[in-house]
Amino acid sequence: MMRRSAWPMPSEDLAACAALVERADPDRFRAAMAAPVAARGVLFPLYAMNVEVSRAPWVTQEPMIAEMRLQWWRDALAEIAGGGPVRRHEVVTPLAGVVAPDRAAVLDGLVEARRWDIYRDAFEDEAAFSEHIDRVSGDLMWVAAASLGRAEEGVVRDYAWAAGVASWLRAIPELEARGRIPLLDGTEAGVRRLAEEGLERLARARARRDAVSAAARPALYPGWQAEHVLKQAAREPARVAAGALGVGAFRSAAALMRVAATGRW
Repeated sequence: MMRRSAWPMPSEDLAACAALVERADPDRFRAAMAAPVAARGVLFPLYAMNVEVSRAPWVTQEPMIAEMRLQWWRDALAEIAGGGPVRRHEVVTPLAGVVAPDRAAVLDGLVEARRWDIYRDAFEDEAAFSEHIDRVSGDLMWVAAASLGRAEEGVVRDYAWAAGVASWLRAIPELEARGRIPLLDGTEAGVRRLAEEGLERLARARARRDAVSAAARPALYPGWQAEHVLKQAAREPARVAAGALGVGAFRSAAALMRVAATGRW
């Protein structure tokens, strides 16, 4: 182990984080590449950690092993949060160099939420579902934004919740194929209500764009497709079960370029 004060961030670690995100989370990779170079040094370690945590429950059929994998990440984040020595690892090392201790503690909630992926239980109620989206999407986006610049947490979390729901709706066919129960109300009416709530939160966040500084904006770039996806789901909820939500490649690229050029997420 090393103390963070002894590190410059190894360039090979940052490159490894970027390569991991490019392979496993291409949308966040494109969003990070649209950010200024300095911001990428913060975003890629965070997004690489998210990749490692999000896939940990799926690489084994044994719940105990999956729990151990998530606990490894909770322990690593506890080391960062404690401000002392931190284990040497190609993702943990650069992450410790860019995430403040209090923000590492926030990320523990994201890891804890991923335990849902291990088991086959439905969410207890709508509040539990909403909290899950806030943990897996909101914690990550909030820590990214706060690590880059000034931002109001409630605004970031509203936007992240909308983006998280859009991503969740796109993932439903795969989640169901893996034996999970992703929605309490999977009817078309239930899907429409969820998409409409996402659009409401999106609009609420955008009404307060000035609460997110220019420096922090790149943290919100991963939500660039959310409005289109949510509108699709609200208009034609049957698209969710069919796995037919999404934006064409050209339109998607143009939308991301517009967000990056104008800052109007």
